Amino acid sequence: MKTGSIEIVNKLGLHARAASRLVKTTKLFAARISLRRQGTGDEGDKAAADAKSIMAVLMLEAACGTTLELACDGPDEAEAFAAVSALVADRFGEGE
Repeated sequence: MKTGSIEIVNKLGLHARAASRLVKTTKLFAARISLRRQGTGDEGDKAAADAKSIMAVLMLEAACGTTLELACDGPDEAEAFAAVSALVADRFGEGE
C-alpha cells in the first residue's frame, strides 16, 4: 500500500469539475484508491472516500488548502499514486 498526503492547491478546491477529473484518472487503475480528509474540530477526520466515486469525493468538501491522505493499494499502486498526486499538483488542469 502506498500512502501520503496531498494538499488541494487550486483556487476553487475539489469542486465538481475537479472531482470529475480526479475520478476519471483513478478509474484508469486497478488499485483501490481512497482519500481521507485530515483536520481538527468540526473539520475532523472523515471516513475514507472511494476516489473512484464522484459523490464520495465531493462529500469530502475539500476546499483550497485542505490536506487529504491518499492511499493506493493494488498492482499499480505506485503509478496510481503518482498520477493522482500530479493531477492535484497541476491544479486539475485549471491553472489557478
